[in-house]
Amino acid sequence: MTTDLGLPDNIQACLFDLDGVVTKTAVVHAAAWKETFDAFLRQRQGADAEPFSDDDYDQYVDGRPRADGVRTFLASRSIHLPEGSPDDPPDAQTVHGLGNRKNELLLEKIRTQGVEPYDGTLRYIEAVRAKGLRTAIVSSSANTLDVLKSIDAEHLFDVRIDGVVAVQRGLPGKPRPDTFLAAAADLGIEAAGAAVFEDALAGMDAGRAGRFGYVVGVDRVGQTDALYAHGADRVVKDLAELGGQA
Repeated sequence: MTTDLGLPDNIQACLFDLDGVVTKTAVVHAAAWKETFDAFLRQRQGADAEPFSDDDYDQYVDGRPRADGVRTFLASRSIHLPEGSPDDPPDAQTVHGLGNRKNELLLEKIRTQGVEPYDGTLRYIEAVRAKGLRTAIVSSSANTLDVLKSIDAEHLFDVRIDGVVAVQRGLPGKPRPDTFLAAAADLGIEAAGAAVFEDALAGMDAGRAGRFGYVVGVDRVGQTDALYAHGADRVVKDLAELGGQA
């Protein structure tokens, strides 16, 4: 049985990823990662270095905490860097230095390009809340609160588990389910009573690993089959497809 929200009737809470689900920032993240890694690879391996690709982004970086994305991608190229520390400068040849370089580029792109929401998602969240379901934002980004404020959407979420909160609580990031599980717990809902909304393959893995009641994949880039393969119960191009009237 599904409700007019397109969800099983036992779902009591909805857990939303930010980039690519609520906001049109996934493409900005991808561009910042590409600029960061391509420059690093050219410096390390020369002009013939294989550039960072869309597939690299999907497989190794998308949805993961920043430092995990650096480690996972570099491991795919058999490159090892020292960890460094979270306050490393962006030109440091360390895991955290590369991550901070990416974040510096991301914030610059957000400042110059702005942030846009997916209107279909905002309408869907309003409909979800109008039906009495609880809502949470679950993102690996440390910039989540600023982004939500920039689109006047902070009030749409009862709970926020983001990169800042994850560090404070020692929660491993996606593809581990811990951040989603923490959001459900903060809402007072069992995982089986919560739905996960994600566009990243790592997010699908987290939804499956956490045994959530429903996992919705949001396909913005033509990866429907991969989203299903990684655990989606349903894949949509826009949350408006699920129905719901606020």
